[in-house]
Amino acid sequence: MKRNLILCLMLVFSALKMNAQMDDSRFSLGVNYGFGSEFNNKDYTFTNHFYKVGLYYKLRQKKHFQFDIFVQPEINFAKHQLLNLYFVKPETPDFEKKREEFTKLKDVHEYVLNLGFLIRKPLNETFSIYFLGSIGPMITDTETERMSNGFAFADVLALGFSIKWEKIQFDVRPGVRHVSNAGLGSKNAGYNTKNIEFGISYPL
Repeated sequence: MKRNLILCLMLVFSALKMNAQMDDSRFSLGVNYGFGSEFNNKDYTFTNHFYKVGLYYKLRQKKHFQFDIFVQPEINFAKHQLLNLYFVKPETPDFEKKREEFTKLKDVHEYVLNLGFLIRKPLNETFSIYFLGSIGPMITDTETERMSNGFAFADVLALGFSIKWEKIQFDVRPGVRHVSNAGLGSKNAGYNTKNIEFGISYPL
């Protein structure tokens, strides 16, 4: 399945690259690495690091702003642990067993397809700032006291800073992330994290 996904992504990027060559470099391709942790609380810990591949399309260029849309597959590696065992209430079936299970440190893998928009404000020919928002379907492989495994959504809001060197663009992007399943699973408390990511992109 993973091989098929990688093959499909390669075919999509190849096709888009061919189209981009005829469209004055409206497309750019980038890779990002980031990490983060939960906002301070007494209920749980959640630390993560992640990798993203992003395909950006310049939707519109105005005098003072640029508008982009993007698709960004992501794999997220997290560690989670329940701290407040009373989060699992006595009315929960087998609550003592659940408390014992969920207070153990867990590895959580998330596979996300982020879809979003970006509004960029160039400061000069080298520096720019931007606002980014995305939402995407996600699969998580581990059940916790806060969220069922399986299908969910990841929402991201970020403020980015870019430096351009020739055609290469370097990014620093602090942001916040919310993960939940919109009530589609039996557990939907979700996670809220603060993250920072670093990226590099190049026009196709």
